[in-house]
Amino acid sequence: MKLIKDSSFSRRGALLGAAASGVFLGAGVATAQTTAPLGTPPVRRNISSFSTSNWRDHFENLNHGAILCDIDSRAVQYWSEDESVYKLYPSSVPESEELTKRGYTSVIKKVEGPSWRPTPSMKIRNPDWPDYFPPGPDNPLGTHALYLSWQYYRVHGTGDTRKIGRQSSNGCIGLYNEHIKELFALAEVGTQVKLF
Repeated sequence: MKLIKDSSFSRRGALLGAAASGVFLGAGVATAQTTAPLGTPPVRRNISSFSTSNWRDHFENLNHGAILCDIDSRAVQYWSEDESVYKLYPSSVPESEELTKRGYTSVIKKVEGPSWRPTPSMKIRNPDWPDYFPPGPDNPLGTHALYLSWQYYRVHGTGDTRKIGRQSSNGCIGLYNEHIKELFALAEVGTQVKLF
């Protein structure tokens, strides 16, 4: 019986092919090459597109703290009055410009376990929605809500985590429930707020 060597596959060919594709074989484990080519600076990627701001560009002072809601980068920033606390949270934002309100407002009420009623314009757009959502896991306002001086506008939580980082609200700013719980504890009635 004569053995015929298959020249289409060899160990050397496999190693050369792996090296050319950026995969290295060692101790039976394949790993991808992760280093940048020589002379190339490392690239820092910010997949969330957050844009941090300086509070001084938006507020005259930090009396009662400040909350900055950046519609474009879909982020909420918080500064405490004494600047000892700074937080940055991903958020959901209004789904269209016509639902977006921009400018200065403030926190006028804080509610843990909020209930929710769709606004009249929401009921027109979504007539099948119930008239009332009690507090609980299905409530669109999540576990906590900061009520703003503008009627119907809130910074609130959401149990629907798919909304965060998207244009998905009817005007409010949404946060993960664990983030609104933290912001709720930090912010006080009178905290100044800007949406831009």
